[in-house]
Amino acid sequence: MTRLIRIIFLLIFACFIASPGAEGQILSTDGEILDADSVRRDFSNQPYFGLYKDNYFIFGPSIGPKPTKQNTNIKFQISIAQRLTRSTLPWGTYLYLFYSQKCFWNVLENSMPMTDLNFNPGIGLTKPLFVKNRYIGKMTFLIEHESNGRDGVESRSWNKVSLAGNVMIDRNIMVHGKIWIPIVDGENNRDILRYSGIFQTGFQLLSNNRRFFGGITIVKRQGWNLNCNTIVDFGYRIFKGDNQYLYLQYYNGYGEGLLEYKQYHSQLRLGIVIKPKLFSEF
Repeated sequence: MTRLIRIIFLLIFACFIASPGAEGQILSTDGEILDADSVRRDFSNQPYFGLYKDNYFIFGPSIGPKPTKQNTNIKFQISIAQRLTRSTLPWGTYLYLFYSQKCFWNVLENSMPMTDLNFNPGIGLTKPLFVKNRYIGKMTFLIEHESNGRDGVESRSWNKVSLAGNVMIDRNIMVHGKIWIPIVDGENNRDILRYSGIFQTGFQLLSNNRRFFGGITIVKRQGWNLNCNTIVDFGYRIFKGDNQYLYLQYYNGYGEGLLEYKQYHSQLRLGIVIKPKLFSEF
């Protein structure tokens, strides 16, 4: 394992054991201070339906190659979570059903084809994390499937047993990480780990008033060299107290979608994102 990967793991571990002080109080998107009791009430009330990952609708061209009708497209994602249990499970966990769908839509081409749809259902246990009666983040153990719903040579499919975590190390910095055990069952994507990765990590910076955010996500591809896919994003909240943001996303690397997972993409897109109240998943 390279020195860089070791450093990344050490940083994630340090963030999980960090103990924020008063300056590290966790705020919701509307600036509300969140303590353990209020968060537990949110988790423990009626079965909960809401957002899981970011829900966005963005449009933009390829960076590097000359923009064309083929490489300028819309990318959108719909992601939801449904809590399945009314009561708290052992170890303070909650059982959720997750579902995300990502689509690439070539609106400039004739007939405006949706070229790639990726379906990502999963089920898992989520545990909120508290330090000194303050909510600092959560961990999720989940089993998930991802495929593009096609058959023949265009079929893509794989499964993951994943452990993910999001932690606020102070009121302005959130770190996140996810590692998975892959189970590759797709006949046409046996080498997907070389392109779509074996783990990911990143961070987000938030302004004091929760109006701005910016972040970087790095997905480490298989291999001992420093190969990775990178996502850089920025957001500006449109209305105070709302969870809708103007959103800019830059993707660089492979594996952005399942159908063309072996193709390199450098893509800049602008649009709207709707974020969960507390933490997005990545």
